Amino acid sequence: MSKNIIVIGASNSSQSINRQLANYAASKLNDVTVNQIDMAGYNETKMFSADYAQEVPNEILELKETFNKADGFIISFAEHNGSYTAAYKNMIDWISVQEGKVFNGKPTLLLATSPGARGGSNVLTTSNMYYPHMGAEITGSLSIPSFHDNFKDGKLLNEDLDGKLVVEVTNFNSKL
Repeated sequence: MSKNIIVIGASNSSQSINRQLANYAASKLNDVTVNQIDMAGYNETKMFSADYAQEVPNEILELKETFNKADGFIISFAEHNGSYTAAYKNMIDWISVQEGKVFNGKPTLLLATSPGARGGSNVLTTSNMYYPHMGAEITGSLSIPSFHDNFKDGKLLNEDLDGKLVVEVTNFNSKL
C-alpha cells in the first residue's frame, strides 16, 4: 500500500523556492502518494491568539485531519529574519493547540533553502531542536545554499548537493 506523504514549502510566496525544493525531494520517492500543502491557501487564516483558541478555523481542522492521516512529512523552510515565516508558524500554532504533538511521531525530513549562501541554516538549526518537541521523528536535514545558482529547470544541478539530498530522502523513505 502506498504511503501518504505531506510536502510543505513553508512559505506563502507564490514563487516559493522552498516549495520547489520540497517537491523535488518528494519526486525522489517511490510508491508514495504526495499531498502538497500550499501555504498560500492559509493567507486568510486569522492569526492565532489565546483569545480565539476555541474558534478554530475550518481550514485548520481539515489540515489537522490531513496531518493525522500522513505517514511522513517533508518540510522545506523559508527563513524570515532567522526564523519561520509568519504564515507557517501560524498554521503550526493552530494545529498544536488542538493536537499537541503536531507530527504524531511520524518520520520528518527537514530542508531549507534561500537565495543566499547560508541556505536558511538558522531556521533549519531551530527546527532540528524544536521539531522533536512537536512530535516529529527527524530522519535528517539539509540546507541548500544559493538556490538560484544550484536549482534550475526543476532539479538540483550541484551533484554533491543532489547526492546529499538523495541520501536524506533514502533515509526518510526507510523510516516510513
